Amino acid sequence: MAFEIPGFTFTRVAGADLSSSQYYFVKLSTTDTVVVCAAATDIPIGILQNAPTSGQEATIMVTGISKVSADAALAIGQLIGTAADGQADAKTVGTDTTQYVVGNVLVAAGAAGEMATTTVNCLNPHRAA
Repeated sequence: MAFEIPGFTFTRVAGADLSSSQYYFVKLSTTDTVVVCAAATDIPIGILQNAPTSGQEATIMVTGISKVSADAALAIGQLIGTAADGQADAKTVGTDTTQYVVGNVLVAAGAAGEMATTTVNCLNPHRAA
């Protein structure tokens, strides 16, 4: 079962309707708001912890242990980052060299849309090189 141990969180205004994106990766937009990551090469600022609509406060976990929505099955120990839809996607070192690793799966997800548990560290994202 997915669980959380909150670490560092902060708030920013939601730059779009994020009400269906709780536990997705988000990024800073050019207007100082947050939006869901829209490319596997985006640099996530954290994982969205609530479900705000546009203009409401979004709570983002930058470091800690968080639930995350899986883009596909995720196994314990896999390195993850964002998929093109903001869900968690496995990253392979040496293969996904233009994508960022920001976590490690602690509780697996069996399929897309399921909740996994991951460590998250978006303070220091690194490429899967």
